[in-house]
Amino acid sequence: MTGTLQTTDRDYFTEEQYLAQEETAEYKSEYLDGKIIPMTGGSTNHNRIAGNIYIALKLALPEQEYDVFIGDVRLWIPKVRLYTYPDVMVVFGQPEYRNNRTDTITNPVAIVEVLSKSTKNYDRVDKFGFYKTIPTFREYITIDQTKIHVEQYSKTENKRWLYSEYDEEDPVLVFNSFQIEVPLSAIYKKVNFEQVEREGDRNEE
Repeated sequence: MTGTLQTTDRDYFTEEQYLAQEETAEYKSEYLDGKIIPMTGGSTNHNRIAGNIYIALKLALPEQEYDVFIGDVRLWIPKVRLYTYPDVMVVFGQPEYRNNRTDTITNPVAIVEVLSKSTKNYDRVDKFGFYKTIPTFREYITIDQTKIHVEQYSKTENKRWLYSEYDEEDPVLVFNSFQIEVPLSAIYKKVNFEQVEREGDRNEE
């Protein structure tokens, strides 16, 4: 999910104030330790990629063992006091809810983020650092929407993170957390890279 990294003018909000605002807000926001961070809307390519990876995981993972969530389901990270909306999350077993709210979970095993130009550094560095504080979290995937490029971080048994990179020469993305393969062609199905180039040209004008 795309975040702008710009906080609102007010200095501090409680969790309750943030959650109440989210109930009626036209656009989603993140919450980080008292700050509310507005989130921008995603492009059609962003939406396609997130939908493609969601469908691929839903079809590949055994339904009785895993749940897959997209976009609208919120994640709570207690160690950094962050509410956020990852593009795709995978839960092993039953979802664990924050204060019994069925719109907010706490126990993803894998998270997928589709990168946007304005937030790719935030997603790769800061957000990954936040995600690593989640005890159940074992795999992080970032997907570039401007070209075929996927980055993967997988937690090993000795608590280190293994890095892998995929591009147009690689036929499949291999999820280490649950040993399944997703073709890169399925992830990027119907994605229009020429559209991205045109949007970039307009932004530079």
